[in-house]
Amino acid sequence: MASSKLFAKFHITVKSVQNQTKVLVNISPTHNRKYSTRSKIIVEKPIVEIGGDEMSKVIFDKVKKKLIIPFVNLERDYYDCSLKNRNRTENEIVSGAIEAVKRYSAGVKCPTITPNEKMIKDYNLKQIIFPSPNVMIRSALDGTQLREPIICKGVSKFVPKWSRPIIMCRHTFGDQYGGKDIMLNEPGTVSLLYTTDSGQFYKYDFDIRSKGVAMLTYNTEDSIKSFAESCFKVALERGYPLYFTSKFTHLKKYDQMFVNVFQELYNTKYKTLFEKAKLKYEHRLVDEMAAYAIKSTGGFVWALKSYDGDVLSDIIGQGFGSMGMMTNTFLSHDGKTVLTEPAHGTITRHYKRYQKGKATSTNPLSTIFAWTRCLRHRAQLDSNYELLQFTNTIEKCTKETVEEGHLTRDLALCTYGHNFQDNICISTDNIINIIADKLDVQFEKLFNEEEIEVKMTPP
Repeated sequence: MASSKLFAKFHITVKSVQNQTKVLVNISPTHNRKYSTRSKIIVEKPIVEIGGDEMSKVIFDKVKKKLIIPFVNLERDYYDCSLKNRNRTENEIVSGAIEAVKRYSAGVKCPTITPNEKMIKDYNLKQIIFPSPNVMIRSALDGTQLREPIICKGVSKFVPKWSRPIIMCRHTFGDQYGGKDIMLNEPGTVSLLYTTDSGQFYKYDFDIRSKGVAMLTYNTEDSIKSFAESCFKVALERGYPLYFTSKFTHLKKYDQMFVNVFQELYNTKYKTLFEKAKLKYEHRLVDEMAAYAIKSTGGFVWALKSYDGDVLSDIIGQGFGSMGMMTNTFLSHDGKTVLTEPAHGTITRHYKRYQKGKATSTNPLSTIFAWTRCLRHRAQLDSNYELLQFTNTIEKCTKETVEEGHLTRDLALCTYGHNFQDNICISTDNIINIIADKLDVQFEKLFNEEEIEVKMTPP
C-alpha cells in the first residue's frame, strides 16, 4: 500500500498519472489544491519567462534557481530578450514574448537594456533605432503599471514620515513613449495635420527659424477610460483614497481629457462606492501633488500619465529606501493578464564588478517579488491554493530576513547613514541563501500542518 500526506478536512480525489500519485483536494468552489509529489507544488499551466541583461539577469536567475525551482514544478515558456538576442532576431523575440503573455496571461520579465546611440555603435547593432522592449510590450498589452513599496520594519526611509504605502498607477499607452520625435536640422515649418475619416482636416503650422526638435504625442479616450477604471478599482481594493494628477492648466485639451474622463467615471460609477468605503477621489496638479506626497504619511493611490509616472514612481521608490524595495506589476485593463518585473534597471555598475569576480551587494527583493506576484496571479487564475500559500511564504521569509538586519548595501546606506561601513552589508548571494534556508523550513511546515494519511492502491 502506498500513502501520501495531505492537508485535512477537504474532499479528496486520488488519481494516478504516469506512475505518479496525483491528488486534487477540493478546498472551496473557487480553490483547488493540486499536489503530486512531496517535494514540489504542481503548477498545471505555464508562465512566460522573459530573459534580460547584466546584473539584473544574474540576480533573476539566482532567485529562480534558489527560491522557485526547488519548490515548484513549473513549466516556463522562455524568451531570451537580452540585447544580444533582440539584435540577432531583429526584435522578433519580443513579438513572440508578447503573444505568449497574451496566451498564458501570466509573465515575469527581467530588466533589459534599451540602447542609446552610442551603445548602438559600440554593440554594432543592426538597427539605427532600437525600440524599448517595455514600450513594445506595454503598448501591445494595453494596461496599467502598478508600483508599490515593500515596507520592512527596521529599514529607514529617506522620507521618514512615510509609514504607509504610496501606490503608483501609471498609464502606459501613448504620450511621449508612443509618440514620434524628430530632429529639425534647418529652418522650416512643422505641421500638425489631423484628417478625419469623413474627409475633414485640421492643420496647425509652427514656424521654426533655427535647428531644433519636434515631437508628436497622442492618446485615446478608450485607453484613458480603461486606465481610470483600473485606478478606481485598485483604490477600492486597497482601501486608499485616489488622486489623479495632471497639468491641465497648460495642456488645456490634452490633459483636460484625462481630467474629464476620471471625473465622469467617478460621478457615474464610483462615487457611491467610494463614499460607502469612506474614501475620496480628487484631481490635483502634478506639482502640487508632488509637494503633498513629501509632506504626507503615505496611504494613497496616485494615478499619473505615462511620463509623470515614470519619473515620480522612481522618486517615491527611492524615498521608501531603494528601488530594490518596490514591486512592479503591469495589469491589463481587463484584469486577466499580469506581467511583473523588478522595478530597477539592469544595474550596470554592479555587473561590471561582478564580471571582475568581485562580490556584489545588490538588493534582490524587487526581483523576488516579481516572481512571487507572477506566480500569485497564476495561482488566482487556476484556483491553486497551494501555490498562493507558497508565494505568501516566500514574501514573508524575504521580509523577515531584512527585518532581522540582513541588509544589502542600498538598505544599509539609508539605515545607517554616516555610520555606514562596508562590513555592515551582506552580499547578494548570502541574502538569497538566508531566504532560501528560511523558505526550506517554512515549506516543510506548509505540508505538515493538519495532516491526514490517504491510503491508495496502485492501479
